[in-house]
Amino acid sequence: MMAVTPMLPAHADAVLEIYQQGIDTGNATFETAAPSWADFDAGHLPGHRFVALDGDRVLGWVACSPTSSRAVYAGVVSESVYVRPDGRGRGVGRALLNCMIASTEAAGIWTLRAGIFPENTASLGLHEKLGFRIVGVTERIGRFRDGRWRDVVQLERRSAVV
Repeated sequence: MMAVTPMLPAHADAVLEIYQQGIDTGNATFETAAPSWADFDAGHLPGHRFVALDGDRVLGWVACSPTSSRAVYAGVVSESVYVRPDGRGRGVGRALLNCMIASTEAAGIWTLRAGIFPENTASLGLHEKLGFRIVGVTERIGRFRDGRWRDVVQLERRSAVV
């Protein structure tokens, strides 16, 4: 049975492994390698990081980072969700994002943002099912590791309660 719990330093190795697995797909991020735990930890809000566990095994994770240091954007964060390949199709991403939505709304965060490659149709579909809407596509926003330009679909979810 899967359970979603706060992400702890004890989950670091599994979280970074899953991140690297996502990187290796070529459709998750422009990054080429998972960061160190110290860099990951410094870049994500501590109260809004969760892992999905099957027993002690980490199936996936979700975390968010501030989009700006300006006070006016204090309620706007960017989220990332990653699920290990053998955990996909089991509701892991949905459970993680639902937990993220609940925790951020409880903290007064009014907007969740996500940037997803157009080829990642599973992630786009999941986000839309959970109330994210496409607000645009940034075309040729960055070069991928093979030198080709990639587009990114920009999504946001505005809270109905904050």
